[in-house]
Amino acid sequence: MTASRRDLFALAATAAATAGVPPAAAQPGAAPIFPLPAPTIPIVGESGVFPVRRIYCIGRNYVAHAIERGSDPTREPPFFFQKPSDAIQTVAVGEVADHPYPSLTQNYHHEVELVAALKSGGVDIPVERALDHVYGYALGLDMTRRDLQNAMAAQKKPWEIGKSFDHAAVIGPLHPVSRIGHPRAGAISLAVNGTIRQNSDLSKMIWSVAEQIAKLSEAFALKAGDIIYSGTPENVGPVVRGDVLLGRLDGLPDLSIRIV
Repeated sequence: MTASRRDLFALAATAAATAGVPPAAAQPGAAPIFPLPAPTIPIVGESGVFPVRRIYCIGRNYVAHAIERGSDPTREPPFFFQKPSDAIQTVAVGEVADHPYPSLTQNYHHEVELVAALKSGGVDIPVERALDHVYGYALGLDMTRRDLQNAMAAQKKPWEIGKSFDHAAVIGPLHPVSRIGHPRAGAISLAVNGTIRQNSDLSKMIWSVAEQIAKLSEAFALKAGDIIYSGTPENVGPVVRGDVLLGRLDGLPDLSIRIV
């Protein structure tokens, strides 16, 4: 089809206007049009901080929790979801941090978890080399708008809205592997107003941290700055404004928030 004279004039004008102008990404001295703070996590014993690139979470990684959520842990491979990096809420050692009750939900749940932070990555990482990529570990809370998650799941729709929101990824400071090694066992618990709700052991994880890293790297190119919430034990449950949550994991400081 022959181009009209109007089309030809338009093409000529566009070419003249853009002639010699390099793409924006190639322009020397190009800068963002507004500042965008990078989420970071404090590191115990270090002056530097850990920059967060992506937040990965594994679902139903303890047998009893998988069962309480309606899954058969003997048949399902690991599955993952993500939270936005700016969902991070860091909590200092010894602090009881105010944690805002989020919008839209009437059934807000706690999930206490070990978190692994990566210093490097790759694709198709072998299990036996996976822990080489871990910088350190922290205790975290994967907070969940359970009613929204359940409603989306019932409709066979993505349940991101139940997991990905402001302050949804609570975390304590990172502890480098050089200081604490790789936790493979140890009591993990969550109390609400002094009453224990979740109480298990890291050794009961279905998929180890190394296996999680290996499986994730089959689907994503993992990189430095990625963190992985490694799953929660059974007896997750609701919290309301005024509740004080206390997470504990052998070998790491306590993690505490107050729902406000």
